[in-house]
Order: sequence, then C-alpha cells, then structure tokens
Amino acid sequence: MKQTINFYQFRDAFRSADRMNNFSPDGLNLLFDYLEEYEDSTGEEIELDVIALCCDYAEATIDELIDSYSIPVEGMDDDEKRDAVMDFVNGHSFVVGECADGAIIYAQF
Repeated sequence: MKQTINFYQFRDAFRSADRMNNFSPDGLNLLFDYLEEYEDSTGEEIELDVIALCCDYAEATIDELIDSYSIPVEGMDDDEKRDAVMDFVNGHSFVVGECADGAIIYAQF
C-alpha cells in the first residue's frame, strides 16, 4: 500500500525520525523535489524510508567535501574549487542539487 505525501509530510517524517539535522531546510526541499522527479521520470514509486534516505544522500559544503575526499584544489579560486568538487562527486556518484548557501545534496558513495 502506497501513500502520496507532500513536502510537509516528508519534512515531518524526518522530524519524527529525529533526522532534521541531516539536511538544511533548503537541502530537504531539493531532496524531495529530486525524489518526485525521479518517480515521475521512471514511473517507479519510492517508499519513504527516512533512515535509508539519510544513508543514501548527504548534504555538505564544498570545503567539507574537499576535506572528506582529499580533493586536490591547491591554487584554485573558489569557482575552480566548486567545479573540481562537482566533477569529483559526479564522477563517483551524482549531485542532486545545490542549496542557496552553496552546500550540495549528493548521493553518497
């Protein structure tokens, strides 16, 4: 049995699971939009499993990703760093979207 939910129910599911710190409000909105687009484009329904989503997707700043994955960016300006990080993430997984503050939502690898 499947149930269609809206963004507020999606957000509340994260709150109920005590996972509101995994994503910013902007990041959670990007993830919700991505999942809806995925369902629409594939015709495949996704079961809402907050814990699985927190394992499969993450939000991080460009600097956090540089540090976490030792991405070589020495001598690069901020735009070049961002491009290097996006290329790295997309080469290993994919970027779901970019938050207004510059953090990105990505599929973890």
